[in-house]
Amino acid sequence: MIFDGSNTVLVIGAHPDDEVLGAGGTMAKHAACGDEVHVLIVTEGTTHQYSDTDLIEEKQSHTRACADVLGATGVHFGELPDMRLDTVAHVDINDTIETVCAEIEPDIVYTHSRREVNQDHVDVHDSTLVATRPSSGVSTVIAYETPSSTDYAVNTDGFTPSLFVDISEYIDRKITAFTEYETEVREFPHPRSPDALRAIATTRGAASGVAAAEAFDILRSYR
Repeated sequence: MIFDGSNTVLVIGAHPDDEVLGAGGTMAKHAACGDEVHVLIVTEGTTHQYSDTDLIEEKQSHTRACADVLGATGVHFGELPDMRLDTVAHVDINDTIETVCAEIEPDIVYTHSRREVNQDHVDVHDSTLVATRPSSGVSTVIAYETPSSTDYAVNTDGFTPSLFVDISEYIDRKITAFTEYETEVREFPHPRSPDALRAIATTRGAASGVAAAEAFDILRSYR
């Protein structure tokens, strides 16, 4: 079982808020079970969307506040260019993830699905698979879905979850943590709204026989 208090967990997101949107309830569950939870945000998450580069520090502050709510003990920032990872050498993205993996030695890594409309997410997915190759010591690699990206993707075979995590006890904490990202919260029916996040969790829960769940695709698991 992956929730046994013996694991170091790393949740990788391309941008600030990806981690909580995709795996916030599962992060809280890991932390509550005694696992050590870390977050890596690969880009600075600001310069493409906003002209004020001072928002980088604000976004990092939001990430730390979100992590505190979820019980994550470590927050790491790659500070690569937002929405421009396709201009960054693949080896540099690999190195950003490999550096954190070497530092914390995670057992379980969560990352983006490749079935995404956001190219940064796809690049992070690809580099995660390099950084967590069999020789890395990582035992399990899992992909999460990202509202307003995974669900917007076309010309793919779709996100097909192979793992559902019961977050019935943690859905409220996930939503509270997400609202720490003041600049990212949208009004319903946008997928990045509190009501939509609850609806997604309810739908995933109904598909797996619980009140609320997060859905994942197991990419690699070594036993």
